[in-house]
This record gives sequence, structure tokens and C-alpha cells, in this order.
Amino acid sequence: MSADIDSHARRVGLFLNLSGERRGEFQASCGELFNRLLLSETFDGAAAMLGRQPVDLLVIDLDGFDDNGDIAGAGDLIRARHGAPVLVLCPYGNSSWLPELMAAGPLSYRISPILSEDLQQAVGRALTAPLDAAAAAQQSLLDREKELRDLLAIQRSVQRALTGMDELNLMAAQICSALCSFPGVRHTALFHMKERGNLALVAQEARNHLDLAKLLQRSERLLQSPLAGEFPPLMAVGSGDMVLLDAPEKAGNPELAMSLHDKGVRMVLALPLRSEPGGPVQGAVSLMFDRHIAFSREQFACFGSLAQFISFGLAMSELKHQNDALAGQLTQITTLDALTGAVNRRHGEAELDNEIRRARRYGVPLGVISFDIDNFRSVNDIYGYPCGDQALRTVAQTVQSRLRTSDTLVRMRGEEFLIIATHTTAIDCLKLAEKLRETIAGTELPGCETVTISLGVAQAGPEEGGSVLLERLDAALHRAKRAGRNCVELAMAT
Repeated sequence: MSADIDSHARRVGLFLNLSGERRGEFQASCGELFNRLLLSETFDGAAAMLGRQPVDLLVIDLDGFDDNGDIAGAGDLIRARHGAPVLVLCPYGNSSWLPELMAAGPLSYRISPILSEDLQQAVGRALTAPLDAAAAAQQSLLDREKELRDLLAIQRSVQRALTGMDELNLMAAQICSALCSFPGVRHTALFHMKERGNLALVAQEARNHLDLAKLLQRSERLLQSPLAGEFPPLMAVGSGDMVLLDAPEKAGNPELAMSLHDKGVRMVLALPLRSEPGGPVQGAVSLMFDRHIAFSREQFACFGSLAQFISFGLAMSELKHQNDALAGQLTQITTLDALTGAVNRRHGEAELDNEIRRARRYGVPLGVISFDIDNFRSVNDIYGYPCGDQALRTVAQTVQSRLRTSDTLVRMRGEEFLIIATHTTAIDCLKLAEKLRETIAGTELPGCETVTISLGVAQAGPEEGGSVLLERLDAALHRAKRAGRNCVELAMAT
């Protein structure tokens, strides 16, 4: 320590913290590195000391402060230094203050809690001037150029990943893979708030065989995890602020620290995802590093921008899925009969024309069945319209359950329905129609007597259009009714 004392014999330091105990600890740990060490408990007091005499190093210990004016006071002190050395000791849980303070001027930082030996090294580095200032400036410029190239590369990678908004999980996986291209990153993860309170791990990319689902013992409802107040990504979601953990043991959970150390994790950066400032937190993105990196203001800004890009991507993906769902609902509204769930007449006639063209093009048979409920007006008159509506729904659901997925049930009008049976001959249609007739006749209807149906069956002719086919089918249905109802008639080919 004597060599350090001699080399800094003319150095003056200023340490700022609210707590007398913290000031005493700093003096005991680092006092010998200075010829004179000034101590202050307030921003105003520190500003007055800086105004009275030159100070070689200002150390701001933010432990115990809050962001309600305190960060502004710290920023004023940093601005007053005009580039002179500043070391900020920032609590792990409030690491989001660092980018804001960096906007006030150049500084170095360490995340607290910090061991005495590490603090001495940080103070020593902040006080040590380079032996060759010109060479140091040149190296700093080269480092900055490389940093900017790395940042530009990762921005482009993430932007490419965001182009695949159709599938959220795939997009999330591509984002995680892109983030792993940043130097030192060994693991990335994306967390998304699926619904209120349900934070889920939707993707991760591991270059160190770390499985967060196994570490957290779950992949959903992560805010209910015992690690919610200790694991950086979960803390970022809970607080809505960036969290920087520069040593796993600082999280205060020995088992978590050991698990991360075993996978080579030395630092974790987690950023909340929100599509607009002050908006709801949509999730978090996590980057785990295999080395300690002192981030610059530009790097913090880049990661913040990437988090916002990712938030936009998630929001746009959700919006697209919502639009797709609404489009599906609109399609159902415009193509389905609200009462029975069968295809409505307009869409059914269009579907019939399409199937006729397909059957003609490929030379395959197309069968159609027309049926209606016998004496349906009597059902309404005797039992009332609610019972009649229930009869329509029951008949439609019963018939639909007996059809193939390739067949289409259409409500043509009132109690009359049409079945479009692809790849089906007239003979097979007759067999299907007879089964449907027997099934309906044996189906009990709550609130009224069992109903029956009459059916007409036809096979589309080689050159027959939809309107002609329906006329022929309608004639067969009328014959079935004249024959006494509850029967099947085949429409003869023209």
C-alpha cells in the first residue's frame, strides 16, 4: 500500500453518501489512496467543497438515495466536473440510474455491494492517468469504433429478426439468436406477458447449456417464482426498469449465484419491454455475459433502443394475431348462419359452384342432398318459436356430426338445408341420406315431439351448372314430400 500512498501523495478525493457508516467504511478502505479525503452527506455540501478546491476524484455512492430529485442532484455534480474523474457506486437494484447519469457527463461506475479490495482497485484506476496520453487517446478511439461496429451489427440482426411477426415464438427465437451475436453474450432470453400476470419464457438461446425453465422450475407464471425479487429479468418486469447484475452473488441468492457461475455467467443485463414510455410492461429481454463489461453511454442507449424495437415487434405481432382473429370472426359472421352454425345460403351457393368446377376439372363425382324438416310450421304453431329454433339447431348439429370434414352443410332458407358431399356418387349419397333420415327420426327434441326430415339426392352432371342442379334436387325433395314425408328420393339425371 506504501507505493500507492506515495504515487497519490498529492491527490484529493471527495466521497458523497448519506450514511455516516458508509462514509467511515470508504475512509477506512480507500483513505490511504488520497493525500486528503473530503466527506459529504449532501449534494449541496459536495458542490460547495468542489467549488472551494480542486478535487482529483469525486466518488458518488448512491446507496440510500432515491430517484426523486437525488439523481438530478448527482447529475448536477457530474456536470460540474466538466470531464474530471467521477466514480459512481450504484446499487444493484437501481442500476437503471446509470444511463441517466452518463448523460450528465463521463464517469466510471461499479455496481454495489462491492468488496473493499474491488473498491480500492476501482478508485485506483479512476485516479491513474495513462503514461502515454496520446496512445491512450488513440486506443480509446479504436475501442469506440469497434464498439460502434458491434452495436450496429446487433441492431441489424435484431431488425432482421423482427421481420417475422407472423409467429411470435419464432420471432422471439430469432431475436434471442441475434442478441447472442454481441461479444461476450452466452445466453439470451425473451419473456412475454401472455395475459395479465402471466409472465412466460417464450424463447431462449444458450451458448452455455443454461436452461432457464429448469433454473426457474417453470416457464410460465414466472412472477410467482421464488426468484421474482432476485433474478434480473423478473426484477425488470416487476420494477419496469433496467437491471444490471455485474456479479451473480450480488443477487443475494447463493444457489442462484452458483447455478449461474457453473454456466460461466459473470454478468446479467435485463431490460423491460414496453412499446411506449410509461406504458404497461410487456415482458423483458435478458442477456448473460461470460465477462465483466463496463458499458458506455452508447451501449446502454443501444440496448434500450433494442428493447424498444423488440417491444414494437411484440406489439405488432399481437396486433396481427388480434386482426387475424377478428378477420376469422368476421368471416364466420358473413358466411355462417347465426342460428344453426351451418353455412349461409349466399356462401353455400358460391361453394357449390366452386365444387362443381373442381369436380368437372378433375373428373370426380359430386353429390348433393337437399332436406327440410317435415311439418315445421306445425312445430312453431304448437310449441312456439323457441322450440322451433331449438329443433333447427338440433337437426343441423346432428346432421353436421354425421358429415365428413370435406362436406358442407348449408342453410338455404327457413327449415330447408343443403349438403355438398365431395367425391360422392349418387348411390353413396342415397346411403348417407337414409342414415341421416333414420338418425333424425330417432333424435329426441326437448320440449316437443320428435321431428322427421324429407330428403332429395342428386349427383352433379358433367355439364350441369349450380342453378340447374338445385332445380333438379328441389324436384326430388318435393317428390319425397308428396310420397308421405320422412323418405328419400333420387333426382334422375337429365
